[in-house]
Amino acid sequence: MRIDLHSHSTASDGTKAPAEVVEHAAAAGIDVLALTDHDSADGWAEAAEAARRVDVALVPGIEISTKHNGAGVHLLAYLPDVSYPPLSAELDLILAGREGRLTSIIAQLRLAGLDITEAEVLQQVGRSPAIGRPHIADVMVAKGWVRDRAEAFDRWLNTGRPGYVVRYATPTADMIALVAAAGGVSVIAHPWGRASRGVLDAEALAGFARAGLVGVEVDHQDHSAADRRALRALAGDLGLVVTGSSDYHGDGKVDHDLGCNLTARDELERLLAAAADTAAAAHRSVPEVVRR
Repeated sequence: MRIDLHSHSTASDGTKAPAEVVEHAAAAGIDVLALTDHDSADGWAEAAEAARRVDVALVPGIEISTKHNGAGVHLLAYLPDVSYPPLSAELDLILAGREGRLTSIIAQLRLAGLDITEAEVLQQVGRSPAIGRPHIADVMVAKGWVRDRAEAFDRWLNTGRPGYVVRYATPTADMIALVAAAGGVSVIAHPWGRASRGVLDAEALAGFARAGLVGVEVDHQDHSAADRRALRALAGDLGLVVTGSSDYHGDGKVDHDLGCNLTARDELERLLAAAADTAAAAHRSVPEVVRR
């Protein structure tokens, strides 16, 4: 069974609509897919309809922006009740932070000499509620300033670059608790990739496990073979679920093809069992997995 638990659509910063992501997953031989757009569940309904049509099991999820010790940490929340008022309110704050940051980033890029406007970025955003730096990167690519999103981030948008602006994100431990209260379960995405590597040591992960963290995304393109071995051992010591995934963004991210990393079937079963227990304890009506 081929299981990919991290993907993005045009409901955030992916380049394909939710239904297209599911259709591509079916074409790639994926049996179980999680759609995990940034800070939003807007793609769930469309993805679920497509999953039933093409016979792919779908796990609804969200990749939530959090922060620990000043660094961004992405939290994959699976099967939460997004109507739970405290979680809904916090997601609204995060999305508002994304929108507010756009104005500041554009201002800084223009000061740095780039002829770019908010209107151009919003054309790239389309109907997505989650405005992100990848949308700005796409404008840069379209104008021929950079080859791809990776170069845009390296030259202009990463920490320390002219277009970097801090935005609001929930403390990681607080969000783990909120997701559990909403009946969902949390897995830390690519913990040793990007900025989170500096703050997610063994002690931090152990603390999050005590706070209710259920899993760690071990098999990810941002992790070396040595990282994966160390994270797998650490997850075993802490009793955490081990996941693997593509972090698929359509054409927006190279070398992240659907199925390039996979989750073992027994680990998915552990994740879903934990989600069922959490939903029962929270007394929340959570989304269902679309079964094949």
